[in-house]
Amino acid sequence: MSGTVTMYSTTWCGYCRRLKSQMDREGIAYNEVNIEHDADSAAFVEKANGGNQTVPTLLVVSESGTESVMTNPSLAQVKQALAAA
Repeated sequence: MSGTVTMYSTTWCGYCRRLKSQMDREGIAYNEVNIEHDADSAAFVEKANGGNQTVPTLLVVSESGTESVMTNPSLAQVKQALAAA
């Protein structure tokens, strides 16, 4: 799949581990950012989630340039965002 995926996560997040495993299995590349080590990323996650540091939060940019921010998405939602026109 074309496009980019940035996953904002923490080391202790089970939902993050599950989604990373699913994306690895499907061959979906992603950049992972630990919000506990990056204040700007933590601020991005808080802004996207009404002030909460909810992870995983993903920023997906499709091949056509469409941006989607998703909180705890399913693998199907990630694929759909990557395919967005």
